[in-house]
Amino acid sequence: MFTLQLILLSMIVSLILTPLVIVLSKKIGAVDMPNVRKVHTKPISVLGGSVILLSFLIGLWWGKPVEHETIPIILGAIVIYLIGLVDDLYDMKPLIKLAGQIAVSIIVVMNGVTLDFITLPFGIVIEFGIFSIPMTIIWVVAVMNAINLIDGLDGLASGISCIALVTIGFIAILQQNIFIMMICSVLIGSLLGFLVFNSHPAKIFLGDSGALLLGYIIGVLSLLGFKNITLISLFFPMVILAVPFIDMLFAIIRRLHNRQSIVQADKSHLHHRLLDLGYTHRQTVILIYMIAILFSISSVILYLSPPYGVLMMFLMILITIELIVEFTGLINENYRPILNLLTRTRYKKEKR
Repeated sequence: MFTLQLILLSMIVSLILTPLVIVLSKKIGAVDMPNVRKVHTKPISVLGGSVILLSFLIGLWWGKPVEHETIPIILGAIVIYLIGLVDDLYDMKPLIKLAGQIAVSIIVVMNGVTLDFITLPFGIVIEFGIFSIPMTIIWVVAVMNAINLIDGLDGLASGISCIALVTIGFIAILQQNIFIMMICSVLIGSLLGFLVFNSHPAKIFLGDSGALLLGYIIGVLSLLGFKNITLISLFFPMVILAVPFIDMLFAIIRRLHNRQSIVQADKSHLHHRLLDLGYTHRQTVILIYMIAILFSISSVILYLSPPYGVLMMFLMILITIELIVEFTGLINENYRPILNLLTRTRYKKEKR
């Protein structure tokens, strides 16, 4: 019941704040102007991060969590929001923004949130030692950028983040982890209220301030929920966040293949490719939501499965990822090894 109260409270706060922030954005000129790389055709508010942060903080104030991780989560959330806000308003250089993301990740590390070891089958334990710090930083930075890169269509990053938080929260219930469930509930409520205005046609965008904020909190929550775990369990958050990770990973591969800088923006992300295939804006968002839900369900099955079931699920997940990459042309339109094999096999059967 208290969880429901937190969701409703943060959702109501978000619903009240969002129209006010939209009006403020227009008055101070905090809007995203359309260009050839973007889908929208009119100026849209980029202060969505302000709504998420304020409703999140008010929800936490109401929930009154006592765990020591609360302070680094709040402090890091405020700092990464400010970094993203500066980027939204003044276009920060990529390396400076990356340095800011690393600095925020260090806040988590300094407060003892690190991935210290994993347990392999047969009771073998691998201690990360000093490598636990860079691994933690890399993870948090990767999640922040994955959420930021997928934020290309109305409601896309917000919806995917909400799906990820529901999944992390559900696994937290199975683990009886009240703190993670509370944080997830507050953020879910904030996003549900925000999505009323962020869904297509959007009246407000997350902006870098909102996308990086969501990525930061989800990255930290996944560490708190899955730290010091088995090798298989280490991949749970990766499966939960498979859609933004797929988009980010293959964006890097595509740019390296085309001899471009990995920080150079392009119009070949997952959502762009689906639009090119003829799906409408709304259909593309719903389709990516469904893919994200599929991976989230897979992560729960992984969590509940015995070792042999886990291996089978991982094989199915890898095949699914490969088919998504080939179907959408995330690397390039000529990369279709499995689809070409299936086409040749079908052609041979028809000839017989």
